[in-house]
Amino acid sequence: MSKLAKRMSVMQFDGVGRPLRPATRAVNPPTGRNVLVEIGACGICRTDLHVLDGDLRHPKRNVIPGHEVIGRVVARGPEARGFKLGDRVGVPWLGFTCGRCRFCRSGRENLCEKPKFTGYTLDGGYADYITADSHYAFAIPPMYTDAEAAPLMCAGLIGYRCWKLVQDAHRLGIYGFGAAAHIVAQLAVFAGQEVYAFTREGDAAAQRLARSLGAAWAGASEEMPPRLLDGAIVFAPVGGLVPLGLAALDRGGTLVLGGIHMSEIPAFSYDLLWEERVVRSVANLTRQDAIEFLELAPRVPIRPHVTTYPLSDANAAIKVLRGGKLVGAAVLLPPGRGDAAATAMRRRR
Repeated sequence: MSKLAKRMSVMQFDGVGRPLRPATRAVNPPTGRNVLVEIGACGICRTDLHVLDGDLRHPKRNVIPGHEVIGRVVARGPEARGFKLGDRVGVPWLGFTCGRCRFCRSGRENLCEKPKFTGYTLDGGYADYITADSHYAFAIPPMYTDAEAAPLMCAGLIGYRCWKLVQDAHRLGIYGFGAAAHIVAQLAVFAGQEVYAFTREGDAAAQRLARSLGAAWAGASEEMPPRLLDGAIVFAPVGGLVPLGLAALDRGGTLVLGGIHMSEIPAFSYDLLWEERVVRSVANLTRQDAIEFLELAPRVPIRPHVTTYPLSDANAAIKVLRGGKLVGAAVLLPPGRGDAAATAMRRRR
């Protein structure tokens, strides 16, 4: 630990209605099976907004948000496994499961009764360093820069888990064309599906992005697609999209709700649900989801569209995301790592 920084910069959450506050904290050596990761990039996810807005209750006191974390292992606890010093890893939302409850024992650790979540009940990645359980970290494909890889850790993983439920749909609708949607669209096009992208009314930039990624159609969420859909995913946390999505489904279709929080769903006619249409939610992720997705992503290849911000500008970046003005994903870069990441991304383009 003598070569590592003793203090680190963080952006911490002090309470609902308050901006994130810059602070410094001690950098502690990892214990047990944990690893200490020097962060290269951390994506901003809409779930972070739900933490900041109090939609997700009882966060860790003064929690450091962020669960789309990419960095390199700089220290290991005595029981850490799978990674050596210098390895690049990703740290996702799922930070710990008990391994003993009926859900964990049946392969459904995403529904664990005593889980811990990065950036919510565990300190996250709006910082220079993060301590993570080595059993819940993942090797990152080398083709991605840190900034490109960051959205894969949640937008990609939750998107993938949602997509698996409708991967057999010939015509797939995606409501809320943000970070997760633009990744899922690439997966779906790769799999030979017709993609129909639904955005906020007048969001020409998101519709252009959708078409550039191979969408067969892009329009406002209030519009009916030119053909009925076999499946659809709702990523936007807007309950009013549920009856709209059902109305766009053909008989037997499935509507997947991919958010961790959603505004109230309005009442709707049973006719929208009849003919064996299905509405179902997706919760969290499993480690198997991460293994599968990170193996698949380079084969597509998935290319995340990211806008980077310095860590110190986290509040400004959150404001852009909250205002619906972001196309693709937002990523925070700790001090001293932004220039290298930006240069690498320009070269790749």
